[in-house]
Amino acid sequence: MRYELCASQDLPEGQSRAMKAGDTKLVVYHLSDGFYATQARCSHMFVSLGKGKILKDQCVQCPLHRAKFDIRTGAVTEWANFPPGVQILNVVRGEKALETWPVTEEGGQLYVEI
Repeated sequence: MRYELCASQDLPEGQSRAMKAGDTKLVVYHLSDGFYATQARCSHMFVSLGKGKILKDQCVQCPLHRAKFDIRTGAVTEWANFPPGVQILNVVRGEKALETWPVTEEGGQLYVEI
């Protein structure tokens, strides 16, 4: 199903925003090559990625344990590694990619297909 998100001008390049499309919570990112959407919570310990840091390599870093995900594909680029010792928890919480959805821009509006 297709959902309207916001005006594209309301999401400047290099920024992200937590949003909701129907019952789905997501984060929309504006990268240099377009707009992307991922699930709203980190797949490690379910912390909000709306407060995550967008890195120069087009990844988002979880603010809690520093897991990194490719915003475009959802792939794990680095699993949780902070603070030292969190790797013990990783035995139970194995690597899991983020779910992603396509975002389109039409007439100055952003839409996501869930």
